[in-house]
Amino acid sequence: MPPLTLGHSPDPDDAFMFYGLARNLIPTQGFTFEHILQDIQTLNERATRGELDISAISIHAYAYVSDKYALLPSGASMGDGYGPMLVAKQAFTKAEVGQKKIAVPGTMTSAFLALQLWLGKPAKEFNFVVVPFDQIFSAVKSGAADIGLIIHEGQLTWQKEGLKVCEDLGAWWSRDNGGLPLPLGGNVIHKRFAPEVRQTISKILTASIQFSLDHRQEAVQHALQYARDMGSDLADKFVGMYVNHWTLDYGEKGRESIRRFLGRAFERGLIPHRQELEFMETV
Repeated sequence: MPPLTLGHSPDPDDAFMFYGLARNLIPTQGFTFEHILQDIQTLNERATRGELDISAISIHAYAYVSDKYALLPSGASMGDGYGPMLVAKQAFTKAEVGQKKIAVPGTMTSAFLALQLWLGKPAKEFNFVVVPFDQIFSAVKSGAADIGLIIHEGQLTWQKEGLKVCEDLGAWWSRDNGGLPLPLGGNVIHKRFAPEVRQTISKILTASIQFSLDHRQEAVQHALQYARDMGSDLADKFVGMYVNHWTLDYGEKGRESIRRFLGRAFERGLIPHRQELEFMETV
């Protein structure tokens, strides 16, 4: 069998998650994996075309690819009281944010969907520009945008940039939804694989995450090569935010959060149809 294509972002949390696989430290039942590192917006777009066997994607993007992919039970990135942030040179109110130009990391990201839910209006009703996620600080500081919607490690480094937080969308979601985490990303597998094959691959990926959690120091060292502007302590903190018990399995709270996130998006006309969520079950 040719290698399975495995798409994930070049970020410390994904690198940490797939440490065991990347270094051939866990059994793989005869499967081999080709790691394809691309930014999350690119992975989202590739998923709409069904190009990769397995991929990290935004939960927002899942609404557009559920005909082709099933959600794996492991690999979740959940904002548990924290998440994507709106930052600017000065703090703006929600009403003011809605009138400003916002730099966003991609229209299929969960951060962008959360922004629309928070503002209470669809993208066509506010001013935004798509900017690569690692250039959003520069866009704000240069004046190319008034506000930046930051994801990934920017959530820990914004203070170094001399910026102010207008809103933490993960904290907002938690307040509005009884403490549920904000669902940001997940891993999916193509439905062209037979269910029993999907199940085997799912176990391998879960084993990789568990291996990293069990060998945290070594896995963080591996992840440091992808830690832009972060030392080992900050990288370890970032990994802990997004690779944790949610990542091993969504659990019922995690599943409910996804249902609510995409359900509200449908009710407000932000995604085209109501999702019947297809989770692979843990075995």
